Amino acid sequence: MKATHLLDRSRFPAGARIHLIAIGGSVMHSLALALKRADCRVSGSDDVIRNPARDRLAAAGLLPEAEGWYPERITPDLDAVILGMHARLNNPELLKAQELGLPVYSFPELVRDLARNQQRIVIGGSHGKSTTTALLMHVLSRLGMRFDYLVGASVPGFEHSLQLGSGAPIALLEGDEYPASALDLRPKALVYEPHLLVLTGISWDHINVYPTEESYVEAFSELLRQLTKGGVCVYNKEDKRLRELAARYLDKEKHEALPYATPPVRVARSGRMEVKLDGHRFEVSLIGRHNAANLAAAWQVCRQLAIELPEFAAAAADFPGAGLRLEFWRNDERWVVLRDFAHAPSKAAATVEAVAEHWRDRPLIAVLELHTYSSLNPEFLGQYRNTLKRARHRIVLVDRAVVSQKGNALPSQSLLSKAFHERQLELVYSREELLEAVRRQAGHSGVLLLMSSGGLAQTERSDWLKLLD
Repeated sequence: MKATHLLDRSRFPAGARIHLIAIGGSVMHSLALALKRADCRVSGSDDVIRNPARDRLAAAGLLPEAEGWYPERITPDLDAVILGMHARLNNPELLKAQELGLPVYSFPELVRDLARNQQRIVIGGSHGKSTTTALLMHVLSRLGMRFDYLVGASVPGFEHSLQLGSGAPIALLEGDEYPASALDLRPKALVYEPHLLVLTGISWDHINVYPTEESYVEAFSELLRQLTKGGVCVYNKEDKRLRELAARYLDKEKHEALPYATPPVRVARSGRMEVKLDGHRFEVSLIGRHNAANLAAAWQVCRQLAIELPEFAAAAADFPGAGLRLEFWRNDERWVVLRDFAHAPSKAAATVEAVAEHWRDRPLIAVLELHTYSSLNPEFLGQYRNTLKRARHRIVLVDRAVVSQKGNALPSQSLLSKAFHERQLELVYSREELLEAVRRQAGHSGVLLLMSSGGLAQTERSDWLKLLD
């Protein structure tokens, strides 16, 4: 699906000079590319820029010459400065923009304004946001419906991860619970002011922002408290916290509550997953009960858009999944190799469960990279208890170089074994150790699952495939 319009010309006329602070973020770099396509003059800065953002910015001629913050780039002739979540209050570029009195927007504020005249459908929750958003994009596109979108993953069939200001009646927006910016601590999903809110589940994450589980849950409480009058909330009723919050904050006089549950699934003879949704059976390319739940969430949204179940099923059947979400790197009679974005405890547990269940007769090697502030925090590590239990071989990667760069202490084997509640857990600290560990465990055939939101120590796909040949 190719967009004919990407941004509101009244706000961003051709030639407008826009600077993005923290341009390397997953959504910020997408906005930078959209602004460039809209013929704006774009610049940006960031202290760390990783792929795929690095390559995409470089291809568009937008990659900063050097990483870091440079207040001299903030000049009076800028029409606007867009502040990414990663930038802090003492960011020198932000301070310079404030000193000059330049207009400063957070990314979510900008999205809300650009989608101000559309039905805003916001997909939130601790997990499944990208897949559910991407699935809705796929279905609506298949059915010829017009919509704008914002998604935090690459989606097959869509050239870009952001389209705004096209004049379409609907805006599908992936909305997380992270603060909008250092200047606006509201959850992004709240800033979007949803008319229809999807909540897939609550599982404590982002300990750097939400130091306690209670503070994390409070972000979702605020989402429901602030739901607009006449708003609709689609939520996973299997999640105890969501059930409690829905009962407390959804007003029957003001809101419509649409709970959903995971539909029955089984592995069909074709090797695909068969789902039974509201009495209708159909096969999909996705695997796992967590993805069946995502299908159910997407179906509830589509019902609100007057889409019939047979139409939804036919369109969803060939959805290949969002980028890096159980993405096949190899699938033959000897080896299945899957790369997944899972890193938080609930995501890792659901992914391992899905893969182990789908390939019951094959030995599973599960590799999980821990590299975020949350995942390396000793107070949070206990959340990973039993996440890898369905795997035959369990390997955890903590990249020594990344940990050193972040100023953290390397976790010990005993600490991680206790946190994961796994005696048979192997801890490795580098790319070379990781490859050797997998080489030792790999037999003639099996399933290799690689889970990380980072770079898996920069080990390339070709290295893994060569290792298993």
